[in-house]
Amino acid sequence: MPTSKKFFHDKLILSLLSINIFLAVICVLLVLLRFGAGGASNDYIVQFRANLGISSFKTGSLGSILSFAVFSVLVTAINAILSFKAYPIRRQLSLAILALGSIIMILTLIVSNAILGLR
Repeated sequence: MPTSKKFFHDKLILSLLSINIFLAVICVLLVLLRFGAGGASNDYIVQFRANLGISSFKTGSLGSILSFAVFSVLVTAINAILSFKAYPIRRQLSLAILALGSIIMILTLIVSNAILGLR
């Protein structure tokens, strides 16, 4: 059986891919729905630097906030491609790539919501 057919018939692989895609969609939707809420100003808090004291919050443009959505889509796509390429070598490696991608997506959700909540 070809590798692509084995890859797409593996239930654990498909469930991890589904989780990653779901997290990416949630991240994109939350960023797109929350960046416009809260006023008409174009200043968004995009960084927190604890070592700067009073000026620890750094502002940025709309593109800085939208980069969270782009990042989540890119992480999901790259993880899926890497997992597909690693599957013929070792199934466990493919599962580890997808699991680490899920962790990255969860952290992206947490950070983007925390930053957008500061606005």
